[in-house]
Amino acid sequence: MNEDDGFPYDGADGDGDESADALTEDAGTADALTEDARMADALLEEELRQAAAVLDPVPGFLRQLAVDAYALRDLDARIAELTFDSLVDALPVRGVTDAPRMLTFRAGALTVDVEVTGDGLIGQVLPPNAARIEVLGSPGTARPVAVDTLGRFTSDDPPSGPFALRLRTGSEVIVTEWLRA
Repeated sequence: MNEDDGFPYDGADGDGDESADALTEDAGTADALTEDARMADALLEEELRQAAAVLDPVPGFLRQLAVDAYALRDLDARIAELTFDSLVDALPVRGVTDAPRMLTFRAGALTVDVEVTGDGLIGQVLPPNAARIEVLGSPGTARPVAVDTLGRFTSDDPPSGPFALRLRTGSEVIVTEWLRA
């Protein structure tokens, strides 16, 4: 409080102008303190996690319930039906030993064509529209894949083991059947 006028002291000098140097210095000090506080919070959080893991670990059945509940988050998603699989529906070509696997999924008017190779996935959403695609694998692994304006997408990571695709088109979520690569 400034005793002369009864108002709180706001850091102004006698002329009512604050020093720019003092403000810059205060801001730098505040940023450093904030970063130090964040680091201290992160260290404390990690120590508490380690202590909880040792003293009160999460039971295995509860962890499995959490994983199962997370799997239900797309319960209202439409399932895209597998309408073509080159392993089942195509005639073999003589002399070709490592042909890519061709898949076609359909959900209503939406079609997804996918080519699975040892180098990854190549595909297209038809009719072309804005979509976000994720390649689903083992629990907790969903790799996002970019889709261009023509509905084309590629993934440089070949799926290992069972995989599915999750498409988000506006407010609709579509999930393909699970397949082995």
